Amino acid sequence: MKDALTRTLVRLLIVPVAAVLAVLMTGAPGAHAATDLSTVARALRESPVYVDPEATGILSQSDAEALAEKIESADKPVFIAVLPAGYPTDDLFRNLRTETGITGLYGIRLGDRFDARADSSVLSRQGVGNLVTAVQGAGDAKAQLNDFVDDALRNIGGSAPASWNEGGGQVPVGGLITVGAVVAVSGAGAYAVVRRNRKRHEEEQRAALEKLRVVVDEDITAFGEELDRLDFHPGEPGADDAMRADYERALDSYERSKQLMDGADRPEDVRAVTQAVEDGRFALAVLAARREGRALPERRPPCFFD
Repeated sequence: MKDALTRTLVRLLIVPVAAVLAVLMTGAPGAHAATDLSTVARALRESPVYVDPEATGILSQSDAEALAEKIESADKPVFIAVLPAGYPTDDLFRNLRTETGITGLYGIRLGDRFDARADSSVLSRQGVGNLVTAVQGAGDAKAQLNDFVDDALRNIGGSAPASWNEGGGQVPVGGLITVGAVVAVSGAGAYAVVRRNRKRHEEEQRAALEKLRVVVDEDITAFGEELDRLDFHPGEPGADDAMRADYERALDSYERSKQLMDGADRPEDVRAVTQAVEDGRFALAVLAARREGRALPERRPPCFFD
């Protein structure tokens, strides 16, 4: 009971603090600027559910609390972000995953739209697609997100990040009051808070890159194994120029992904790596279809995350 109360108090403080820091970072008081994605990621590292200050009409605080408790109790890496309809969508999922630096399933309710993505180590792309399809007609955000989480918790692998429970039940009341005081800082004090958080953000970025490196290296290795299993030889009977071109593209993508990962300095650099792996896998899928005489696959059109 004490742990639950502590987590609730911390969450009650996270939203206003995140909102204040977002305004300070943008330097646009009174403007309806989108919350910085690093702020969203920071909140998700503390709790599985984040509701943007501009999106409280989509999901209430009490409903968000109940949803977070459900996810935490299941000890699964499911992340939910509720954002306003006008939130920027360019590379939204990839950027959020990069900023968060935690393997898991990420669902985003953006206005009245919903979609999700996951690391392949916890849930396959087909599995994610099935979850999303199942809740598209679920009604309001509360019903949709609860249905999604219920289904996800039954299917997802992995475990919740330790950061959700760090200090649970051990946070002194004085510490909570100190966190709450951030909401009231201004002037020189606010600038100092921003500087400290910027420095911490840089450190978190470095740590996030190392976490991503482990996951992405595994994905690159898995892609290499897919190349081996294909067992294609450019000179084999039936091979034509189109097949050889597909195979060459897959090999080039594999080599490029390794080079890009070796040269990555920031979490953002990982996007090019994952894109190279995705391009290579698509080339393999086209090659397999040609060899088997099937219709060539089409690339999935980008969703609002992309």
